[in-house]
Amino acid sequence: MSSAAQLSRESQIPMPVSQLHMANAIRVLSMDAVHKAKSGHQGMPLGMADVATVLWTKFLKYDATKPDWPDRDRFVLSAGHGSMLLYSLLHLTGFKEMTMAEIENFRQWGSKTPGHPEYGHTQGVETTTGPLGQGIATAVGMAMAERHLASRFGADLVDHHTWVIAGDGCLMEGVSHEAIHLAGRLKLNKLIVIYDNNNVTIDGAATLAETGDQSMRFKAAGWAVKTVDGHDYPAIQRAMAWAKRQDRPVMLNTHTIIDRGAGPKEGDPKGHGYTLFDKEIVEAREAMGWTAKPFHIPDDIIKPWRAAGRRGARSRKAWEARFKASSRHAEFNRAQKGEISSEQFAPLKAHIAKLIAEPKADATRVWSGAALETLVPAIPEMIGGSADLTGSNNTKTKGMVEFFPDDYAGRYVHYGIREHGMAAAMNGMALHGGIVPYSGTFMCFSDYSRPAIRIGALMGARVIHVMTHDSIGLGEDGPTHQPVEHLASLRAMPNLLVFRPADGVEAAECWQLALEHHRNPSLMALSRQKTPAVRKTASAENLCGRGAYAVAGSADAKVTIFASGTEVGIAMEACEQLEKAGVSTRVVSTPCWELFEQQPVAYQKEVIGSSPVKIAVEAGVREGWDRFIGHDGSFVGMKGFGASAPYERLYAEFGIRADAVAKLGKELAGV
Repeated sequence: MSSAAQLSRESQIPMPVSQLHMANAIRVLSMDAVHKAKSGHQGMPLGMADVATVLWTKFLKYDATKPDWPDRDRFVLSAGHGSMLLYSLLHLTGFKEMTMAEIENFRQWGSKTPGHPEYGHTQGVETTTGPLGQGIATAVGMAMAERHLASRFGADLVDHHTWVIAGDGCLMEGVSHEAIHLAGRLKLNKLIVIYDNNNVTIDGAATLAETGDQSMRFKAAGWAVKTVDGHDYPAIQRAMAWAKRQDRPVMLNTHTIIDRGAGPKEGDPKGHGYTLFDKEIVEAREAMGWTAKPFHIPDDIIKPWRAAGRRGARSRKAWEARFKASSRHAEFNRAQKGEISSEQFAPLKAHIAKLIAEPKADATRVWSGAALETLVPAIPEMIGGSADLTGSNNTKTKGMVEFFPDDYAGRYVHYGIREHGMAAAMNGMALHGGIVPYSGTFMCFSDYSRPAIRIGALMGARVIHVMTHDSIGLGEDGPTHQPVEHLASLRAMPNLLVFRPADGVEAAECWQLALEHHRNPSLMALSRQKTPAVRKTASAENLCGRGAYAVAGSADAKVTIFASGTEVGIAMEACEQLEKAGVSTRVVSTPCWELFEQQPVAYQKEVIGSSPVKIAVEAGVREGWDRFIGHDGSFVGMKGFGASAPYERLYAEFGIRADAVAKLGKELAGV
């Protein structure tokens, strides 16, 4: 019997106290924690307490004693402002780290109960949420991962659902449209979204800014939809049982009342935030018949909650027995841990050796694609994709099969023109485990995916964003598509590794580094135009792993030129011209500033060096380069937006040329 079937049988166990009493435990904990913190959101946890009680006691597959069980259901609170709903559930069901002391310490320094749920910080939180819409989009990626891994390993090892609670705000955000339509196209039948339809936003009724019919919207995207009273326990239970039987993603439109149970404040149109104070909480307790003191749950209520937290143990143990007996035990375990062996990188090493032996010029997007040709066949966890730019991004390797409903074993996703949804879905795949996602778009459109890139950086999700057409070098498409400020902006984001390789060797090395860094998302900034080979000498070390390193010249050079990506070739040509003019020159390639900052201070000083003349060259803005050249250093790059013309003309017009760099070097060196 599968774990899902086992759990279905277990869900029939009767509860010793009413579900209303259990739901009220969520309500009072949420009221008390927000009131003590003097900030937070009480309305949504009170309104969704009934739905959450049914879900967590009868349908959600989990074991509170084993939060990382791979075949557990995933629960995503997309409406992350209602975090006390989740924290209350984690405490009541017995998650070890969620003590009552943590509930009392809501929103305080060092607590496990931050204002919005944070992945990796709080046990039982599957993804960071708060920016509305991100949760539902991330959940789509989790559901995609479940379907793919079920195809790869079978239902005995992978058979679970992803449940989402989303509110009006989540569904107003544009990313929800991207996510909903992608999920509908892929027929992700293990994805169930519970819509908290309370018609309340901060400014007033949701209808103040929304006229759409959410049920019709989901149906149009290919979802199964059912409307239910969010306070009718039998109706909620029937709806959830129905949802699990569908052959497509499901949206349960649960009509709820914000601040449910709060006496006179029930249904308060201003109830989104912190609106229940001393008097109101007394009235709410009276309305609920709750007599226990704050932060105390009576034994007759906590016991059935703790029983619910242990309810999945039987299914989990049955799964562990199947897992132990499986012939694919080791493979599954390695995939879940995200381990990549040195043997799997061997084809990439051979590729690098060939590039050293036979150097040639090409676009770094082409070199990225060449690296992927060696990596994708060797690493089955890699799932690629593109936002309708496959041929431009070079993200699909030979023989890669598309991920579609008739073949979830496929490893290439057509995301459509949905950069934000794509990036968020990749976060979900990475968080789920067993998947190393990467996908591509034009670098200028990183603006569309940036919110998900940021959340991924906050969570430390191993996701690789392939961003081609990384400068004015893309040419004729013009300034709307030419990124100039993007590198500086992305480099400013904490925990994101921004790689800008100079040639084929660096592109291969950067791919290895991105895959080896488990706690960082990475971004590949890649060119459309060709650039000459820079690395022509073999190295036992992955030099890009240093973040920056000298590619030409000696430490006592009079001029040091720093550059990244395609401009390293320009720097090398300028170096030759300066050397011919008798000016000793050194060139430093800077493929990843973040990794450079992690190097010992002595190494950083060595690379930056003591040359009296320091010049940086990059087809972007100056911001950030002063760390290498100082405030008095010189910069050759962009000061504004680009233009539409062939890239050779653009580089000439904007002065990003080897002769211009050499001329500047001579002037500064007094030659």
